[in-house]
Amino acid sequence: MIILIILAVAATFGFAYLIVKYLPLKYKWIVSLVLVFTGTLLVFKIYDGIMKPINFNKDKRVKYVKVIQHLKIIRDAELAYYKVNGNYTSNKEGLIQFIDSAKFAITEVRDTVVKVNKGSKWQPVIVDVEKRIVDTIGYEPILKSFQDKDYKNMFNVPGVDEKQFELSVGLVEKIAGLQVPVFEARTEKKDLLKGMDISLVKQEMEAIESDQIKGEYVSVGSLNEVTTGGNWPPSYDKANREEEDDQ
Repeated sequence: MIILIILAVAATFGFAYLIVKYLPLKYKWIVSLVLVFTGTLLVFKIYDGIMKPINFNKDKRVKYVKVIQHLKIIRDAELAYYKVNGNYTSNKEGLIQFIDSAKFAITEVRDTVVKVNKGSKWQPVIVDVEKRIVDTIGYEPILKSFQDKDYKNMFNVPGVDEKQFELSVGLVEKIAGLQVPVFEARTEKKDLLKGMDISLVKQEMEAIESDQIKGEYVSVGSLNEVTTGGNWPPSYDKANREEEDDQ
């Protein structure tokens, strides 16, 4: 686009030179008006060509920051569910109800020494063995960890009407013979960027740079590897913290 504009500017100046040199004087004022109009249009096109990707990046960032806030709440909810139940869930309503009603066990770990017979019943060999004991000393409502979070609406994709995040769970083989629970929550970029410049949206869908959100989705967790991280770069975490501080 920029190259085409530069070529057009060069062609305009060349055309202006020919007019000044060869066109009769009585027609020059008409052509001058045309050139002024053309020059103004080219300046606007150049400015628009420069500002369009800048504004696109600003607007998409605002949208992504809000989406990531929701994904982080979903991740916190899944981690709390895993801590209590030992697995993840794809039941959205069930996860919200879990936050409302479930409790964390508060535990205390202590070491103690017990006597253990290392021999036999007829020839006992009593030795002291250190043993770690975990005591449950109380319970804390999970809701306490979500008091300042809009968990009731965490599955609604911000800025997209009647759209919810996809939520899936599965198992991944971490090492041979060991299956580990995993989850993934995600939403498509194209829905978030609907109505924006088509060519820039296409470029965004194919983003591979380390400072960009790669691929077609904004997501947290994965069904292909053991991770609870998001696919966004660290700069979005900083933006989230700044927005939370402003609230």
